[in-house]
Amino acid sequence: MIIMGAIDIKRELSKLIEKENDLHVLEAIKTLLVSSSLDPVLKERLTSRALKAEEDIRAGRVYTREEFEKKLDDRLGL
Repeated sequence: MIIMGAIDIKRELSKLIEKENDLHVLEAIKTLLVSSSLDPVLKERLTSRALKAEEDIRAGRVYTREEFEKKLDDRLGL
């Protein structure tokens, strides 16, 4: 097994990115890199919310689309 250091990985990524022509792939890479540099507090809050959402799904605390739309309409007074 080859263990790559940060410099090796950066070089490989640079080569792969240079060869890539698909705009969607490049945008996804950019989004990933930009989002990884988010403020640590914000990142922690987003991670915590995502984990809670996953737990809610596992526990069955979910709404159907119709239930959600009714709840939203009620909240907005529609």
